[in-house]
Amino acid sequence: MNEGSNIELLKEIAELLNTETEMESMMSEALNKLINGTVFTSGWIFFIDDQGKHEMVSYQNLPASLTERGCERMKEGGCWCVNRFIKGKLTKATNIIECLRIEKAIEEDPNATNDILYHATVPLQSGQESFGLLNMAAPHKTHYSHEELALLESVAFQIGSAIKRITLTKKEQELALIGERNRLARDLHDSVNQLLFSLTLTARGGSAMTNDQDIKDTFQTIQGMAQEALSEMRALIWQLKPHGLENGLVQAVRGYADMLGLKLDAEIQGLACLDSKYEEALWRVSQEALNNCKKHAGVQSVRYRLTRRPELVELIIEDCGYGFHYDPTNSLPSVGLQGMKERIKAVGGSLTIDSELGKGTVLSVKIPC
Repeated sequence: MNEGSNIELLKEIAELLNTETEMESMMSEALNKLINGTVFTSGWIFFIDDQGKHEMVSYQNLPASLTERGCERMKEGGCWCVNRFIKGKLTKATNIIECLRIEKAIEEDPNATNDILYHATVPLQSGQESFGLLNMAAPHKTHYSHEELALLESVAFQIGSAIKRITLTKKEQELALIGERNRLARDLHDSVNQLLFSLTLTARGGSAMTNDQDIKDTFQTIQGMAQEALSEMRALIWQLKPHGLENGLVQAVRGYADMLGLKLDAEIQGLACLDSKYEEALWRVSQEALNNCKKHAGVQSVRYRLTRRPELVELIIEDCGYGFHYDPTNSLPSVGLQGMKERIKAVGGSLTIDSELGKGTVLSVKIPC
């Protein structure tokens, strides 16, 4: 490619990245444009976290040998580019002449990589913050020119800036959502919650002021219904604005259990701090699980086990209540349970349920992190 073509390509990619709001589509389209406008025929992007764990988050036109079994070869094991990135020694576009992933694929089948032998790699950065690697390859290429590497550095800089922008936008949206939840919680507390409390007192007073048993029974029924609605409203306010979550997940769950009148037998192992997206997911799942225990299990206490290992967070919530008939091969029996499973799946985890009539229920959550 000549210099004019490179400038035009960079302009197209910049326009794309400035308009995209979703991370996945942004990276996919950027790879597509890079492949269509250069000698490169395949591309993939690794995100690498602070613990050195890599994840392939986007790819285009990879050979079948690298995508088989759910891209297993790209997900597992180490390689030169990832290791150099983790050590902070990969700071610019570089020719990779020894790629373990490609070499292993060639060993199994010399014709399975579409004649891709090596690749070029460049870190994705924005300022002092690094996100991962952009890798590009082409058939029969064993060396990429200075101009080709310079182009990759420019594209990687653009992608890194877009990643930072989208990440900040997501955080702003999350903060706005939290603010709206807090406002709604305050409104419910100051209006509906107070009205229900007043209704409870009024019904109690009406019952005390009459000697007619039928009227007394009516007031007591109203009082009981108002008290039940008040409890539901307090639970809803807790869900919108959890008191104690600012002090950590476990503190919030303890407070919520107290509010429901449940005794929480909690055991915490190896937990320091959690990423906010994992904490939010576990908090919402804990709420739903405790609500189910209160309404359906017929118990006053719940076992709560939260464990943090180097690459895994595990949560187990167990009760010895009524249980229910559950067949894991069928869909989940309630919208609440299905919502829990989808929420955990959204952060890359899994949720399983073990329940039998008369033997209680065990809910298990595992999130790689």
